[in-house]
Amino acid sequence: MTQDSGYPVLWPVPTRWADNDHYGHVNNVTYYSYFDTAVNAWLIHASGTDIRDLPAIGIVAETSCKFLDSLSFPDQLQVGIRIERLGNSSISYELAIFRDTGHSLELAATGTFVHVYVDEVTRKPVPIPAEIRRAAESLLSTAAAEG
Repeated sequence: MTQDSGYPVLWPVPTRWADNDHYGHVNNVTYYSYFDTAVNAWLIHASGTDIRDLPAIGIVAETSCKFLDSLSFPDQLQVGIRIERLGNSSISYELAIFRDTGHSLELAATGTFVHVYVDEVTRKPVPIPAEIRRAAESLLSTAAAEG
């Protein structure tokens, strides 16, 4: 499926009954939760470490979302992840939310997500932890190889 999406990583995120609002579709703010869930789950998987145990934490400094189609429970989703920029203390992600019909991926939203790594105590920016940097670099390599 990744060859069709344009994203080197597709992370599955199911909708939940509670995601639907009064109007019967997934509420706008929930899309941001899907971004957060997919990025952090991928980081844990790709780095092989529990990111909550690192001395630096990734805080979300910026996020955006362009809504293209509505979603509703029980849609199955795939969140596309690629890295736009890998800095000294920050990572900028480009993201997409796809409805996975089992036969195709239907684009529902695109967005951005910026993690800035800070010391867990002082909250001052610090270099990206080595485990996270390695995972991010592998994604850059994958993106470059597919591009």
